[in-house]
Amino acid sequence: MKNKLRMKSEELRLGRRAVKNKKVVRILTLFFILNSSLFIQSCGVYSFTGTTLSPDIKTVTVNNFVLATAGGPANLPLTLNEKLKEYYQRYTSLKVIPANGDMLLEGNITGYDLIAVAPTAQDQAAVNRLQITVLVRYYNNKDESKNFEQSFSFYKDFPQAQTLSQNESRLVPQILDQIVLDIFNKTAADW
Repeated sequence: MKNKLRMKSEELRLGRRAVKNKKVVRILTLFFILNSSLFIQSCGVYSFTGTTLSPDIKTVTVNNFVLATAGGPANLPLTLNEKLKEYYQRYTSLKVIPANGDMLLEGNITGYDLIAVAPTAQDQAAVNRLQITVLVRYYNNKDESKNFEQSFSFYKDFPQAQTLSQNESRLVPQILDQIVLDIFNKTAADW
């Protein structure tokens, strides 16, 4: 009989502990949820794509960039324009419109340069570099303090034994992808 009473009291004690543990788990869960929501709110405007655009910005306009340098493929400005539009459509909820957007991008391709780098003892370059530079004018019609004019540049190297025409179709898209990413980060991610 005493054993049964001890077992019952032990079961009651364990039951109380289980109820206490459930309460602790609930309290900790509630605490975590509240802290998480406060943390996300305190970070300001945030989206899971990495953009920090104000919610009142709904549209973007990409005016035609102009080729303002000698050299380069004739379709270079068009390719840059299309890559910019596509990137904004893919990674933001902005609508690309032809004119009067909340954000406006325009500018010039100011550099398309072939540079000899890594000189050898024979006064030849071991590596050639294709570098593209784009001057961007950015206007934020909702917050003029974010407006800027800045050059963005990127390059890719290729072996001296190869010509530019052998590498141009491969290198230009890679360079433009990086320039577009840099422009996007400066305008939409505020980096």
